[in-house]
Amino acid sequence: MIGKAVAVDPGIFQVTTSERPYRQLSFKTSGISLLPSLMKQPLDSLNFDNRFTRDLPADPEPANFRRQVSRACYSRVLPTKVAQPSLVAYSREVAGLLGLPTDACESNEFEEVFGGNRVLTEMDPYATCYGGHQFGNWAGQLGDGRAINLGETVNADGERWALQLKGAGPTPYSRTADGLAVLRSSVREFLCSEAMHHLGVPTTRALSLVTTGEQVMRDMFYDGNPEYEPGAVVCRVAPSFTRFGNFQIFARRGEIDILKQLVDYTIRTDFPDLGEPSREVYLEWVEEVCRRTAEMILHWIRVGFVHGVMNTDNMSILGLTIDYGPYGWLEDYDPNWTPNTTDAGGRRYRFGNQAQIALWNLVQFANAIYPLIEEVDPLQKALDVYSGGFEAGWQTMMAKKLGLERFEGDADEKLFADLVEVLQLVETDMTIFYRKLSDVSAEQNGANEKSSEEILSPLLDAYYVPDQLTEDNTSRISEWIRRYIARVRKDGTLDEARRKQMNSVNPKYVLRNYLAQLAIDKSEGGDNSMVNALLEVLRNPYDEQPEQEQHAEKRPDWARHRAGCSMLSCSS
Repeated sequence: MIGKAVAVDPGIFQVTTSERPYRQLSFKTSGISLLPSLMKQPLDSLNFDNRFTRDLPADPEPANFRRQVSRACYSRVLPTKVAQPSLVAYSREVAGLLGLPTDACESNEFEEVFGGNRVLTEMDPYATCYGGHQFGNWAGQLGDGRAINLGETVNADGERWALQLKGAGPTPYSRTADGLAVLRSSVREFLCSEAMHHLGVPTTRALSLVTTGEQVMRDMFYDGNPEYEPGAVVCRVAPSFTRFGNFQIFARRGEIDILKQLVDYTIRTDFPDLGEPSREVYLEWVEEVCRRTAEMILHWIRVGFVHGVMNTDNMSILGLTIDYGPYGWLEDYDPNWTPNTTDAGGRRYRFGNQAQIALWNLVQFANAIYPLIEEVDPLQKALDVYSGGFEAGWQTMMAKKLGLERFEGDADEKLFADLVEVLQLVETDMTIFYRKLSDVSAEQNGANEKSSEEILSPLLDAYYVPDQLTEDNTSRISEWIRRYIARVRKDGTLDEARRKQMNSVNPKYVLRNYLAQLAIDKSEGGDNSMVNALLEVLRNPYDEQPEQEQHAEKRPDWARHRAGCSMLSCSS
């Protein structure tokens, strides 16, 4: 299903597809003093230790202006103050991780801090330096252009959580941008971060969504007609926001000593179970990154998620889904679909190519780490962990989605492959199809005697265009269902047990783009009720919620081509 990473020169790996290999470049970073704290309560339960800024080299330049930054992992920079921060929503689960009680999250101080207007005494705000490949091409220095890390807090359980404001103003890495974000993209990021967590997908989290009381100009369609939109800030939360690109930038410009410092720090802080950094531990670390990345991609495929911008600077070293831009869920099951208008031509980041792109990105990560290993074969072996782990994981994942006890070789492989074809015969809603498939009975006798229409009847809600259910298509789909029923009977699993298994991995509720857009429309009009309502529904995506059936329906026809309801631009 995916290609293989192979060495083509010492220290240069390449995926065996049509992609071309490329080599390494070079670039630079900044710093700034902190505002005195204006608050003692109610956020004083946050315990910051800021290991990242304490242990890694800083940009010596204190001024905040766009520039190339060299020999530094970060630049100190303060959030930009805003006119009127106002809380739209917060995640009580993330607040719990940080030890923040409800009254703290609903305080004026919370709005001020997480809207960017106040910096607590223990915080040490900074933006990180990284590079990356964007759409397959080396883009040079990128960095946190509109994200400012407030610092790292350690909770009562000893867990480390980095707090990051997205849309809090310019940094030395903003290039030609303003460092701000609009409500439109911020609602999507906030909701999706939490929705993915509750789906069981590895992800960064979101603590809060705060509007700024200011207007931000954006050209949503890149058509030369920019408009003002409400500004907003999301507080993102993760153990670390380190990306593949953080390592790439130092390898590209030959700053190997800084690369080694960052690798050693990352292993000691984020992968302490691997032991003290050494050449052997570096290789174990690369293998672990490959393993976690495979697990993340398998979860994306399981729930029908398409990231849309799988650049190497958007790949978390922890195997977390990061940077929610033009994402989407498959509604019509189309492996060639991408939610990103920028990717509409090449469809590099389409649903069916995500596994391959993840490997391609891991190859670039391996190229960055090569200077610390200086040997091809062990890195090749580490990269093979991804391919092997993905293939085995895909088989297991598909068996669970279909309610089978286990994957059983070539026959199941054929059943799975044929299902992918069947799903494309008619415009089929992936989420609804798998959910309704659990209602197909394998206990009742006479499946072969039933007509194709009878066999297909439990799945009819999954189809967008009933006229596409021609006699031929109906026959082919029902024939697959008969084979599926026979396979389930081979396991001897009772319908109720199978339904429970399938419904634990096939969600009923996902953050469909049209639902997010409806919430955005209301929020831009001053009504935040739908943002909070969706947050509540998406807390239990696998449960039957009879009062929320409207949030489990197919995309309506009016949303088929409406802006924000299908494909999206990278504009924020």
